Amino acid sequence: MSDDFMLDTDDLERRMNGAIASLRTEFASLRTGRGSASMLDPIQVDAYGQMTPINQVGTVNVPEPRMVTINVWDKALVGKVEKAIRESGLGINPQLNGTIIMLPIPELNEERRTQLSKVAGGYAENARVSIRNIRRDGMDQIKKAKADGLGEDDQKLWEGEMEDLTKKFIKAIDDQLETKQAEIMQV
Repeated sequence: MSDDFMLDTDDLERRMNGAIASLRTEFASLRTGRGSASMLDPIQVDAYGQMTPINQVGTVNVPEPRMVTINVWDKALVGKVEKAIRESGLGINPQLNGTIIMLPIPELNEERRTQLSKVAGGYAENARVSIRNIRRDGMDQIKKAKADGLGEDDQKLWEGEMEDLTKKFIKAIDDQLETKQAEIMQV
């Protein structure tokens, strides 16, 4: 067994790339001044007993740069959509007009920029946790292989490989966070 063990670094790297892609999507939702339909992408609504993206319970439109509207298809979900937006951390105060929810995008003052910067930091921390969970999965594979007869030198080699991969992706997350925070704080 010891000579046969190969850690599937391609799979682990693919999963880590998925965490980075998810972070990029979340960062894209943080618009710094203009409204955008994608800013609602990370928000999930409890619809029919299942968490569902907002764009699957209504039509999202951007009629003007500082306004986003959601035409909710089912009247019973209007309150749930409104609640999900309020609790999302985007700092947008929804206004109801029948089944249409209007989201006026606030001016970005210093306080709002700081708040968005913190939201971006939270998204980055979630991505780091995902990377660390993938790292743990890789380490578990190595420990299992050691129990099956993998030599200690090989174990150290694979653990080093896993650490290098983890550091590479954590640095990529930190770099993206720094870029996004600079974009948010730019006046």
